[in-house]
Amino acid sequence: MSDDTYSAEILEAGRLLFARPFVFIKGCVAIADLPAADRVEIAFAGRSNVGKSSLINALCGTSGLARTSNTPGRTQELNIFESQSAPLRIVDMPGYGFAQAPEDKVKAWTRLIHAYLTGRPTLRRVYVLVDARHGIKANDQSVMNELDRAAVSYQVVLTKADKPLGKDLDAVIAATRAAIAKRPAAHPEAMVTSSEKGSGLAELRAEIAMLVEA
Repeated sequence: MSDDTYSAEILEAGRLLFARPFVFIKGCVAIADLPAADRVEIAFAGRSNVGKSSLINALCGTSGLARTSNTPGRTQELNIFESQSAPLRIVDMPGYGFAQAPEDKVKAWTRLIHAYLTGRPTLRRVYVLVDARHGIKANDQSVMNELDRAAVSYQVVLTKADKPLGKDLDAVIAATRAAIAKRPAAHPEAMVTSSEKGSGLAELRAEIAMLVEA
């Protein structure tokens, strides 16, 4: 999708939404730790090292909001970000698919993610991040299956779109669209982004602004 898909008004609403400073609130290791369900929430999910923290930082225009690391599995909590002047909460979820983590820790993350996805009344959309170099993998499909069963709205966001060659990126985009076409809870369009180059960020901000204003 391109800027042409969105009106100038909604693109500006997205810019203004993320022009306000977001701050880290807390890390939650249990559902009981979550803040009150008093505003729109969006969550970012994805395999370890897919670029969740980098995308959150790029969306919010800061390099240090969400911690980034080359070590898979570093995000082990539901990390909460808020703006005092925007009715929006951002939730950075633990990465999945990192088999080298201790089994008990992986099971704890899995329970936490399941409980959050299926029981949070203010969760408006989950952004399922997929590395544009590799496309949708089996563990991405498992997460989407759960979101479909729980009737939780989600949208696939391809990350690191600056890395593959143009023809390879086109193939991944086409395969992604085909994979989500018949999924009941999936947004019909995949977003294509690069945190490093800034591409796709205006469109993603516009999508989020529409959720906030709905």
